[in-house]
Amino acid sequence: MDARNPETSDSGPRSAPAEAARGTAGDASHDTDVIVVGAGPTGLLLAGDLAEAGLRVTLLERRPGKISNLTRALVVHARTLEQLDARGLADELVAGGHPLASLLLFGGATIDASRLHSRFPFVLVTPQFEVEKVLERRARRAGVAFRPDSEVLGLDQDAGGVTVRFRTPEGIGSLRAAYTVGTDGFRSTVREAIGQPFPGKSVIRSLLLADVRLAREPEAPFNVGAGAEAFALLSSFGDGWYRVIGWSPDHQADDDVPVGFDEIRDITRRALGTDYGMHDARWISRFHSDERQAPQYRVGRVFLAGDAAHVHSPAGGQGMNTGLQDAANLSWKLAAVLRGHSPESLLDSYQAERHPVGKAVLRSSGALVRLALMQSVPGRVARALATRLLRSLGPLANRAILAISGLGIAYPTGPGAHRLAGERAPDIRLADGSRLYEVLRQGRFVLITPADEPGTDHPTDGLPSGDRPTGEGTHPTDNRPVTVHWRSARRTAVLVRPDGYIAWATDATAPAERARALRTALRHWTGTEPGDDGPISGALAPAEEATDTPAGR
Repeated sequence: MDARNPETSDSGPRSAPAEAARGTAGDASHDTDVIVVGAGPTGLLLAGDLAEAGLRVTLLERRPGKISNLTRALVVHARTLEQLDARGLADELVAGGHPLASLLLFGGATIDASRLHSRFPFVLVTPQFEVEKVLERRARRAGVAFRPDSEVLGLDQDAGGVTVRFRTPEGIGSLRAAYTVGTDGFRSTVREAIGQPFPGKSVIRSLLLADVRLAREPEAPFNVGAGAEAFALLSSFGDGWYRVIGWSPDHQADDDVPVGFDEIRDITRRALGTDYGMHDARWISRFHSDERQAPQYRVGRVFLAGDAAHVHSPAGGQGMNTGLQDAANLSWKLAAVLRGHSPESLLDSYQAERHPVGKAVLRSSGALVRLALMQSVPGRVARALATRLLRSLGPLANRAILAISGLGIAYPTGPGAHRLAGERAPDIRLADGSRLYEVLRQGRFVLITPADEPGTDHPTDGLPSGDRPTGEGTHPTDNRPVTVHWRSARRTAVLVRPDGYIAWATDATAPAERARALRTALRHWTGTEPGDDGPISGALAPAEEATDTPAGR
């Protein structure tokens, strides 16, 4: 067996044979269907999705079984909130956070999120541990087997599965599964075990981080300041505690050098003009920020997601969001293959779709942090110019907020694909008054058709979507899409993936041609075909977005 690849070739990693990977859910030779390593937000979302699909999931975490309130991530962007909405979780998170209409970047430059065509036209400020609480509760309810205090030591894989070795307080143990996903962070043991390098470099040294109380409340719950001498970010947790992140060229030291409270105060005053009477720090640390990305997110039966696959600067608050969207992309594909609905080759699309996204985030966040921290005269001029451009050029500002929010992400498609294929599906209103992302809570493909055409003749069509079922084994194993109808008279047939991206669409008007195109699409994406009761059609355009239903704030 080879931890790095069950099969090797001169051209690099190759996947296990498709026939060996299809329909293996519940295989008696496996202790579990999927092992997820790392119980951060990415691992929790992925594990919860798989368990809700009726799969056996074990989540290994080296930490004790208590969520820490010490965390670096602070914001949740619109596309991530849409993914959480498709799981019935977004409104609870929004209710406990601080929605901001704009995000301050540097030098007075702001990104206006209120212009986003989404149910969530804002940036949600909420600490990572609040996201983890919501995701962990869902994962436990769905039947995920949690194994805290389990430090992964290594793994081996072959054509039939993956064996993961780990250490607990009781001793050494092992588990075997069809697939393993490493969501175990920057120092990923899983990444190391499969021989994946992590090329890149450190972009910021000696970033200071502290959780503090303030004598005076800031003007806004999220504040950023950058000048010639310092940079600081100050954000409210909503419970009287504030997170401050600071950097100064005058305070450079290795990560293990202790941080004095006066050092935090000094940097904050220089960047923001005041320290707001900062006192009672419960946590102070010094760290560095890297830009790194694994070349391959998949090696055989092992995958990487979140910080195990990519890390980048905190600028724009995209780290946790990118990891959560990795999980949303991978989970439905693993479920489809394990249930025997899709060929094993579908899993290769995870690398094809998510690796370019990670690369783009590295570039954009790196550009933001370099602009914010430039100290030379030419650097300050460049920052001032960038600020003016963002303020004055609407198209540039729109591209920036679409990139940072995640709403602008689209996935590559093959030649001849419809112009909508690969695009994010907006949360449209449907004929019965429901929203598309409410229907997506069933965890299945959604076929959108006009009301005057019959759909796929699926026995659950026409029933209220409700929330996605929870509990092991309760999720439907049928992979045929849920059919819903437009409230408009549009005629373009659209098939939406479980992760809210458009798989296929057609503008064909001839009934036989439309039926043939749909049959081919359903066979390709879901392994099913429509019934024989007639052709299917439908319609989608960006103008149909259900922006008339605001999220609770």
